[in-house]
Amino acid sequence: MTPQTTNPKTGARHAVLAGFLGWTLDAFDFFVIIFMYDVLARQFGVTKKEIIFTTFATLAMRPVGALLFGLLSDRYGRRIPLMLNVIYFSVVEVLCGFSPNYKFFLVMRALFGIGMGGEWGVGASLAMEAAPVRWRGVLSGTLQCGYSIGNLLAALAARFILPAWGWRPMFWIGALPALLALYIRTKVPESEAWKQHRVATMGQVLRIVAGQWRRFLYLVVLMTFMMFLSHGTQDLYPDFLQEVHHATGAIRANIAIIYSIGSVVGAIIFGQLSQATGRRKGMIAALGLSLAMIPWWAFGGSLLTIMCAAFLMQAGVQGAWGIIPVHLNEMSADSTRGLMPGFTYQLGILFASGTNTIQYALRDKVGYQWAIAGFEIVTILTLIVLLLLGTERHSRSFVRETGALPVPGRD
Repeated sequence: MTPQTTNPKTGARHAVLAGFLGWTLDAFDFFVIIFMYDVLARQFGVTKKEIIFTTFATLAMRPVGALLFGLLSDRYGRRIPLMLNVIYFSVVEVLCGFSPNYKFFLVMRALFGIGMGGEWGVGASLAMEAAPVRWRGVLSGTLQCGYSIGNLLAALAARFILPAWGWRPMFWIGALPALLALYIRTKVPESEAWKQHRVATMGQVLRIVAGQWRRFLYLVVLMTFMMFLSHGTQDLYPDFLQEVHHATGAIRANIAIIYSIGSVVGAIIFGQLSQATGRRKGMIAALGLSLAMIPWWAFGGSLLTIMCAAFLMQAGVQGAWGIIPVHLNEMSADSTRGLMPGFTYQLGILFASGTNTIQYALRDKVGYQWAIAGFEIVTILTLIVLLLLGTERHSRSFVRETGALPVPGRD
């Protein structure tokens, strides 16, 4: 059944909502594990370091999904690849909950990475192509909020479901996203921009990307440091609170809920700011907020201080991230918007996939506080330099004017 949407505004709302929900549910499925490092280590009889390694496996496999589903979406449209992706990662997440041993669990987390890698690029291109130009900034922030909302839902699950029912239902909840495929099927229209710029073969998509290799490499480097920023401030933070501040599971979950709310607020505010000031200036402003919060975020003496600093820290981190969906889509060629944003994003994940391992190793040498603080100071300063040296294509059109002739690879 093809969605019968005649109003472009309604279609745009459905497209943005589908991208938001897909990223939310995908992020939830990823983040549930960070609240269960100790629980899973005891369950499978392995060290906590080995459980942390499963997050590396997930992150490292994400480029595979971005390449596969990105090529499919540029060749065959956004809707069907997105539906297939949602069903795939839902099934794998449920299987994680049936894991009999560590090896099976590790394989499932790696396979989940393929689904997680594919969702963002296709969902972001569908949403940004549907969004009115003047609303791209705030809708980009809203879309990326899905990541923070997923983290928030995972924290809530860790607070209430994990103590009551154990670790397996934390993964079985992953069956719910499959319902999103039905919503996409019935409500979300195909992208008009894709229809205008569709290519004849997947090889043509790859040739266009190869022709823009300098821009591609720049975006990969930018995304690598953006991943250092997000995963370096989130993935080990609950464990940091436990080891350094002896915070209980309930307190850790509560702090995660607070800073996840900060993430949502920051993504929307700085996303809208980027519409007025430009993408790079908006990101630099958000990064400046995070940099200023590091002394209290890493070295704060009380849990109240840390909670407030974590709120503002993630407002800055996800404020910068809220601009990424629109920035990458505006920087990509019209015929490669399904592949290039998602693939550069996920290659950044691949090159930054050792973040948790690096920080955990630094913890043994300089202490947990300096491990996370020093890592993020270097990351934020490098990002600011990259943005100052870079460029942007703020608010460019994704569709041709009536009567204009198509130009393959036009950007």
